[in-house]
Amino acid sequence: MSNIIQLLPDSVANQIAAGEVIQRPASVVKELVENAIDSGADDVKVVIKEAGRSLIQVIDNGCGMSDTDARMAFERHATSKIKEAADLFALRTMGFRGEALASIAAVAQVELKTRLTGEELGTHICISGSAVESQSPVQCSEGTQFIVKNLFYNVPARRRFLKKNSTELRHIINEFQRIALANPGISFSLHHNDMPLFMLPKNNRRQRVVSLLGKQMNSHLIPVEADTTLVKISGFIGKPEAARKTAGDQFFFINNRYMRHPYLHRSVMDSYDNILPPDTIPAYFLFLETDPKIIDVNIHPTKTEIKFEDERAIWQLLNAAIRESLGKYNMVPSIDFDTTDLVDIPAFSKNSEIIEPTIEVNPNFNPFEEEKKMSSCGSFSGPQGSGTTESVDGWEKLYSGFESQGGNNSFAPLGSDLPSEPQQFNPFESQTQREQEPVQQTILSSSYNGESHARGARFFQLKNKYILTSVKSGLMLINQKRAHERILFEQFLRSIEMQKSLAQQSLFPEELHLGPEDSVIVREIMDDLRAFGLDLEERSSGTFLAKGLPAQLDNITAGQILDGILCDFKTGEIAPKEEMKERIAQIMAQKAAMSRGCTLNDVEMSELFDQLFACAVPNFSPSGKSIISILDNDELDKRFQ
Repeated sequence: MSNIIQLLPDSVANQIAAGEVIQRPASVVKELVENAIDSGADDVKVVIKEAGRSLIQVIDNGCGMSDTDARMAFERHATSKIKEAADLFALRTMGFRGEALASIAAVAQVELKTRLTGEELGTHICISGSAVESQSPVQCSEGTQFIVKNLFYNVPARRRFLKKNSTELRHIINEFQRIALANPGISFSLHHNDMPLFMLPKNNRRQRVVSLLGKQMNSHLIPVEADTTLVKISGFIGKPEAARKTAGDQFFFINNRYMRHPYLHRSVMDSYDNILPPDTIPAYFLFLETDPKIIDVNIHPTKTEIKFEDERAIWQLLNAAIRESLGKYNMVPSIDFDTTDLVDIPAFSKNSEIIEPTIEVNPNFNPFEEEKKMSSCGSFSGPQGSGTTESVDGWEKLYSGFESQGGNNSFAPLGSDLPSEPQQFNPFESQTQREQEPVQQTILSSSYNGESHARGARFFQLKNKYILTSVKSGLMLINQKRAHERILFEQFLRSIEMQKSLAQQSLFPEELHLGPEDSVIVREIMDDLRAFGLDLEERSSGTFLAKGLPAQLDNITAGQILDGILCDFKTGEIAPKEEMKERIAQIMAQKAAMSRGCTLNDVEMSELFDQLFACAVPNFSPSGKSIISILDNDELDKRFQ
């Protein structure tokens, strides 16, 4: 049998490596910008077109490269960061594997212009599909300029799997934000299709956060500082009232390197325990500095997953630091245990003047007169009664009339307010005490009449969550909130089909400040939102004005509607046109539906029932959950056997 194992050509090996390192255009931006930072640059410019499909350009003013280094940089595992295995545990730079440029060059057309500081000429290299096409001297500015064109041009399958431009742009913005937050001492700029998205000057961390996420963030930041022998923690956390239902403003950095760490995220959430609104996530921008020897950054090609030597200790230190900041800035309710429930006892000294208590006596007080007054006030015989005897006689007459209906063993009719046995009347008992006594309630109220009972007998509300009604096959239970969602959902879709969206103009338009990532999504779906009646207008970059809301929505703001829509679109790809309209209608119906535990009267339950069964799909909510459940007659009979 002939030998079948062979070495792969470098071009194929580079394309395989590119599958791990270069997942999408955002990966190219990340690798090139990190290399620019490692070169010592303090000014980095990023220019992209068509969300990176056709062009990614990164320009820096770093140290540059010689002609030999420029050529060697595109070889696999060629790096200036490490020389031996021990260097992997002393890393303080971003890129170190030497795979990025080789992987990029394997799946794109790359041009490099670079010049060393102090040199007169630089180097120009053109590479396409790992093949060097030309290398020549060139006149250029100091630093390095990378131009990446036609990403995945030679891997059509990878190019087809790229998402829409708006989605790929969001990923690029995410990577750009992470790097810019970690390096506030470097100026950054990002342009997309000749339009500036970010222009970030050198600044401190707080101002960098505000520049990236909007001015409204400045008033919601709480500083965090903790310095221990194991780790130094600094940065900012968001106020509990500013927490959002959408994730995206949560950032961890270790030695200025962005990282994902679900375990430490739970530490942050635990420190906010019992002070967050339900189903919300606070913003945080936390920077950890520690000895590189106790962390491992070489466990994933993208270097965003970090392993700590003692994660439990880091968890506890981070949790304590955040709790301390929340308490210091009065974000946690505090109780003064030194004064609560203590008796105020005055302290006397030897020289204090002791005042003897005095007793005042009213010589004209007659307790028998008070007893007579209370007896007359407690008379049961009405305003004509003037004494206890008359009140008792009145009660005896009332009770004797009750006995004549059926004796002592007979039952009072339903709804009767008469007691089943005589009560001892206490003339000394006050009116307020009698009113506060619990009274046993009957099924029918004292205002019962046959006509009102007949109208309300069709529906019954259980626990303010379910509507019960009798049907031929048994007992029907309806989830009232899901039923309302289904009704609103189909109303929204009908208004779109008829192109008659009912928008109610706001007297005072609501101003919304959105981050760059959220702004990209809103611009993409703005026409569809207007079709549903949500009238938005972009005043400036990241600032939108909500001038109108759908007429069907009550007690809900444009910000709450957008929050739910953005949360859904951030977690997945924006659907095709028709699916997107249905998804927006579903989110708006969920937001506009009645709250849990809403009390309904007979008319409202009847109207909800009729509208539900006028829907095309009354059995399921827009999210696919059951609305109706029927307890059939056989099951009911079994329960009474």
